[in-house]
Amino acid sequence: MTEKFIVTENGKVYYQISEQWDKNKRVLFFLHGMTGDHTMFRHQYDYFKDNCNILLWDAPAHGRSRPFRNFDYEKAALSVRAIFEAEEIDRAVFIGQSMGGFITQAVIKRYPDIVSAFISIDSTPYGKEYYSGSDFFWLRQVERLAHLYPLGAMKKAIAKQNTATKDGYDNMLSMLAPYGKDELCRLMGIGYAGFIEDNCDLEITCPVLLIIGEKDNTGKVKAYNRLWSRKTGFPLITIKGAAHNSNTDCPDAVNKQIEAFLTSLENAGD
Repeated sequence: MTEKFIVTENGKVYYQISEQWDKNKRVLFFLHGMTGDHTMFRHQYDYFKDNCNILLWDAPAHGRSRPFRNFDYEKAALSVRAIFEAEEIDRAVFIGQSMGGFITQAVIKRYPDIVSAFISIDSTPYGKEYYSGSDFFWLRQVERLAHLYPLGAMKKAIAKQNTATKDGYDNMLSMLAPYGKDELCRLMGIGYAGFIEDNCDLEITCPVLLIIGEKDNTGKVKAYNRLWSRKTGFPLITIKGAAHNSNTDCPDAVNKQIEAFLTSLENAGD
């Protein structure tokens, strides 16, 4: 992979692209979850690198893309568009885990033509009908509550909550390692508060696949996905043995579902 970056008024945003870029191949853009980085998709990169163009990033305010001032989902969407323009990418399949699914929907809200398809991994939908006032109240408390935990204990708790395997746990701890307490708590706070601000009723017209871990006990993610699937008809796949970070817990199972979805796009002529 070749590492590059764009410069925005709020900070640099780093990304990685396939060294051998073939304009005749499909582009897969992998978007990691909150407090993560591009290494979350190392198993997906290894699986798809020979047949697809791969784009990974460290989202604004995450990983290498730090410091980044005043993160919000509009700035994240603008950064995506700027990367696509810099690399002359017209469209891509967006594969977003958790917050990466939020950012994908923020892009669809603003630039729907650049998203050819959307694979949501343990994320939740845009749409005001999905969430109660209580849901939003507790999301706004995340930063304050996070400050109550010692940093080391908080990182271990996050890793344990989000994963069900040693590989997934170790990857989550590695991604959390660069953050100090204030930065980590603030990032979690603005990540959820920013979602509340950007959330809207959103019609997604591109093909969509929903993936959820069987053991995903993060908030009400499983319940949101079941409702998302019922309301839209989007297929919902449950990954046995996986928690919130399905693609790191059970990469083989997730990769096969992604591959099958990509094949269905090819058969449909997309």
